Parts: sequence; structure tokens; C-alpha cells
Amino acid sequence: MTDKQLPTATAMVVFLAFAFAYFLSALIRAITATLSPILTLELGLQARDLGLLAGGYFLGFAAMQLPLGQWLDRFGPKKVIVCFLSVAVIGCLAFAKASSFHGLLAARILTGAGVSACLMAPLTGYRRWFASSSQLRASSWMLMTGSMGMVASTLPVQWLMPMWGWRGIFMALAAMVVVAIVSILLLVPSWGERTSKQPQVPNLSADGPRQRGGYAAVWAHPYFRSLVPLGFFGYGGLVAVQTLWATPWMIKVAGYSAQQAATGMFWINVAMLCAFWLWGSITPWLVRRRVSTNSLIVRGLPLSFILLAIIIIAAQPYNTPANGVFEYKNGGSHGATSWLDWLTSVTWAAWGMWALYCVSCTFVALVQPALSMTFAPEQAGRALSAYNLVIFSGVFVVQWGIGLLIDGFKALGASEIVAFQAAFGVFLGCCMASYGYFVYTRPDNQAV
Repeated sequence: MTDKQLPTATAMVVFLAFAFAYFLSALIRAITATLSPILTLELGLQARDLGLLAGGYFLGFAAMQLPLGQWLDRFGPKKVIVCFLSVAVIGCLAFAKASSFHGLLAARILTGAGVSACLMAPLTGYRRWFASSSQLRASSWMLMTGSMGMVASTLPVQWLMPMWGWRGIFMALAAMVVVAIVSILLLVPSWGERTSKQPQVPNLSADGPRQRGGYAAVWAHPYFRSLVPLGFFGYGGLVAVQTLWATPWMIKVAGYSAQQAATGMFWINVAMLCAFWLWGSITPWLVRRRVSTNSLIVRGLPLSFILLAIIIIAAQPYNTPANGVFEYKNGGSHGATSWLDWLTSVTWAAWGMWALYCVSCTFVALVQPALSMTFAPEQAGRALSAYNLVIFSGVFVVQWGIGLLIDGFKALGASEIVAFQAAFGVFLGCCMASYGYFVYTRPDNQAV
């Protein structure tokens, strides 16, 4: 262990403090999927409005990424995340008090900006504090913690709604973020506490001091550029589906009730939790076997395209009787007319297929720790934040874009189900094109 690395016990405490904050950020991020039916009912939202409201979080999130990277490299993760989380408290309180759609949107943007450091701050710290072999595991388990937050945003939120209402839930979230701030202040070391014995790595670039605070080297890096479309549509699209559009699909296309959709989202997020736990468990073994991140993405990600295509093609209208038992499109209750009918003829089918799709997309989540190790430690914050900007810009565009496409296809005369199919077909095409770009342009990156 070098002087830069934290002792094991301290590292575990630091991880837990950061993980609690990221748990809350993921809960706040995904809660709009569970609240979408009641917000749509209370405010009379159309699909594009719902997409914009959910995407407002990611707009605020993305807007902070470039300054965030500079501040992380300069001031360290502890100071930065505490300041940002203070903004998140204000955003949650504002959402709870808002009385109009525009007020909710403004509060959502503010909240997104406030939690925008909850993953980048710990990953920047891990770049210095954790051994290289532990960084992929720590990153995967942070994402697992985020999946726990998304699980908490489903059935638990649905259960609390009759007692607290959505405004009371956001008041409680504000109080929990305050607890996270206090935990980080008490448990996370300051930037210089473990690195003061180490000489600062000199900046040897031709641009000297100017380059130290900028993003030119990050954006110019060929590996980073190869990842941009993949992060925008692949990773951004995964988050857009998981935090919003899987729920409307289950309700509008598969015929679920709000309670059934919340249950479906619960199991989707449980599946994601298990996937990230598994990645965290096996990545050290993969590193020892010299299996690269690039090869995992190239070989594994096409499965997500196949699953999304099946979901789109298999979508059919259903009758859902009062007893909650799904009937087939042809009105029968026994036997599927084809394998595609079977895929969507049982109550688990919609959430089960979306769970498989989301899990198959997790290959792209391995990019972040690999990207940070591609750059020097003093540039890790900027590299991660620049890529995060790409991801969450993609989330905003995909969330709002799918809503616009659905409304647009309906305006052209398509039924609601066909409009959903067409919108997601466009999304699938974008994902496949981004994958093709990555395969075609990616350099031989020895760092990962």
C-alpha cells in the first residue's frame, strides 16, 4: 500500500458515506417513474411534459458536469459534494412546495444540479485512495447502491403515498440528504490528508498551466471520443428507460395498473442491483485474466439490442380484467398463438423483458472506472465529469425525445401502442449506430 491509499477499514467507511449519498441521489432520480401516474393526473401532463419534467433533473445534472470536474480536481471530493448536496436539499424542499408544473420543473432542475457530484466525487477520490484493482469493484458497487435507491423509489414510495403524499416524501428526502451531508463531513478525509506526503505530479503538457484547468486533453483523447455516442445513447438511454419510460410502457402498452407498474419497477431495479453486485464481484477476476473493458462491451452489448427489438415487436394491446389476470390479444385465456404472443401474455412479461434489457445494458457502466484509469490522477475528475456530461445530456435528450416522438406519432394518426413502438424503434436505431461507431473508432487502449 502506498501513502496515497487508505487503510481497508477507513476505505470501507468512506465508501459507505459516499454510497448513502448516491443511494439518495438515485432514489430522487428514479422517483418520477413511480410518481408519473399521479403527477400526470394532478397536472394533466402529456407525454412530452412528463418527459421534460423527468428530464429536468438530468438537465440540471448535466449543466454542472464541466465546472464539477475542475472543482473536484482542485478542491477534492469532500468539499465539493457537501456544497452540492446543500443545493439538493433546497431543490427537494422546493419540489415539495411547488404548486405548478413550471415550479416542479425548476425544482427538479435544481435538485439534479445538487446531486450531480454524488457519483463523480467518490470515483475521483477512489482514483487516489483505492488500489487500481479495487476501482472497478468500488465503481460497480456504487452503482449497485444506486440500484438500491431505485428499488426504494418503487414499491416503498407507492406504500408511503397514501400516508405522506408525494410532497411529504420529498420533505423526508430533504431531511435524509442533510444526514448524508453530516456523514460525509464526519467520515470522509479531506483531499490533502492522505496525499500530503506525496509530491504533486507535475503537468508536463505543452500547454502547461493552461491545460491544468481545462478539458482540451480530455475531449481530444481518442478513447474518450469513441465513447461519446455510446455514453449518450447507450448509457443515457438505459437511465432514461429505467427512471421513466419503462413505467409508461407497462401502463400504456402492457395494461398494468399503477400498483402493478410500481411492482414491475421494483423487480427491474432488484435485477439491476444484482447485476452490479455481480460485476463488482467478478471484475477483479477479470482484471487478473486481462479481460479488457472494451472486449466486454463489444461482445456483450448487442444482447441489449436484441432484447429491445423483441420488446418493441412483441407489444400488443391487452384486456386486463378486474381480477388482474391478463388475457391474450385474441380474447382467449389459454395458449399463445406464437412465441411473440407468449412473451407478452403473462403478467411478468413486460417488467421481465425490461429487466433483462436493463441488465444487458450494464456493460456500458464499466466504462467509467476504465476511463478514469486512462488519465492521470490529477485529470480524473475532469475526465469522469466530461463523460458524465455526455451521459446525462443523453438522458435528457432521450427522455424528452421519446415523449416528443410518442406525441408526434399519435398526432400523425398512430395508436398509442404503435406510437410507443415507433418511438422506441428510433431509439433502438440510435443505440445500434452508437455501438457501430465505438467498434469502428475505438483505439487500442492499453490502460483498460
